[in-house]
Amino acid sequence: MQARKTGSLAVLILAMTLLACSLPSRLSDLLTLVPAATPGPQTESADQAQVTPAPASPTQIPAPTQVPEAPVTTQVPPAGQPTEPPLRELATLEEQQFAQIYEDVGSSVVNITNRSYTYDWFMQPVPQEGTGSGFAYDSAGHIITNYHVIEGAEELFVTLADGSTFPAKVTGADSSVDLAVIQIDVPEGTLRPVPLGESNDLRVGQWSIAIGNPFGLERTLTVGVISALGRVIQSPDQGFIGEIIQTDAAINPGNSGGPLLDLSGRVIGVNTAIFSPSQASAGIGFAVPVSTVRRVVPLLISQGYFPHPWLGMSVWSLSPDLVRILKQASMQIPVDQGLLVVEVSAGSPAAEAGLRQGQQQVRIGRVILAVGGDIVTAIDDRPMQSERDLALYLDTETEIGQTIQVTLWRDGQQLTVRVKLTERPR
Repeated sequence: MQARKTGSLAVLILAMTLLACSLPSRLSDLLTLVPAATPGPQTESADQAQVTPAPASPTQIPAPTQVPEAPVTTQVPPAGQPTEPPLRELATLEEQQFAQIYEDVGSSVVNITNRSYTYDWFMQPVPQEGTGSGFAYDSAGHIITNYHVIEGAEELFVTLADGSTFPAKVTGADSSVDLAVIQIDVPEGTLRPVPLGESNDLRVGQWSIAIGNPFGLERTLTVGVISALGRVIQSPDQGFIGEIIQTDAAINPGNSGGPLLDLSGRVIGVNTAIFSPSQASAGIGFAVPVSTVRRVVPLLISQGYFPHPWLGMSVWSLSPDLVRILKQASMQIPVDQGLLVVEVSAGSPAAEAGLRQGQQQVRIGRVILAVGGDIVTAIDDRPMQSERDLALYLDTETEIGQTIQVTLWRDGQQLTVRVKLTERPR
């Protein structure tokens, strides 16, 4: 009985000896891993330190050597300087591209101040200001923006990325496409032009980056995708702008005139409008495509305006309901859709080609409509169903001096008339 107790006591003493011998090595392992989570004085990484294990004995078990996944090096800043966290590497390719685009293009985006004056009761001038965005077009000081950004300005000022401000003058503007070019007098090379991209190869779903000055917050970058192509919006002169790019990149008041960019940092559009009941970004923004910029801006610089093709007639869109009402009034309407010619301008291309306007007036609700004129159904075999169709086709598909084929109905017969377009009166 005494021998059994003696044996058990010996086993217990041996186990306690093994635990006591292994405990320091376990604590050493824990202390070795602390710098990886809590930076401190500079230490060598585990793969650089010399590790000398304790000599093995019947009562000691050497601790295994643990190697961290990556070397950890921390530095102690000089006394009196705050500790700054290390810069995080950008995790994705998109992040790297966004950051690079901002570095390349951000300094080329400018803030535009539009100043006009009103007068108070004592006939003292009271300045009123509005702000927008723009971007460098060339190194000669030309800056692209929206027409509505500079509309009505008595004074214009451009603030660059370095905070310097320069007076600007309007080189050319076009309200029909909401584009304008202004110029500042700066030394050659002060402005860094933003390269222009292409509109033809854009696809819905690709990245789009907007840079501008929303609410006066200069050079703000927002990111989204192209949501749709070929949208149509109303222009400042109450016409239509076609081929519009829709994006969900945040666009707010102050972004107007700033660039919409692709992942290569090229301009694919000029931010111009939003759809929002709150007047702030609701994820539906619109940009004039760069194809329009390429077509319009060079002429705005060279001659101060962009000449638009002109047909010279006013039309009214036929709808099935309107056709039904006109037929009930005993009028001959041979088609269900088309453009009813209500007025032809004297001396216009339409007048020269012999197009006929309405001769009889009828009241439809509160509207007095001239009927009995030609009904245009197509131009160059392109169906015409609304005033918008006509305006967009003339502005984007034709040129001054071009002869178009107008398909129309007159006195129950279908005719084709050739019309040579001229420049729209300014």
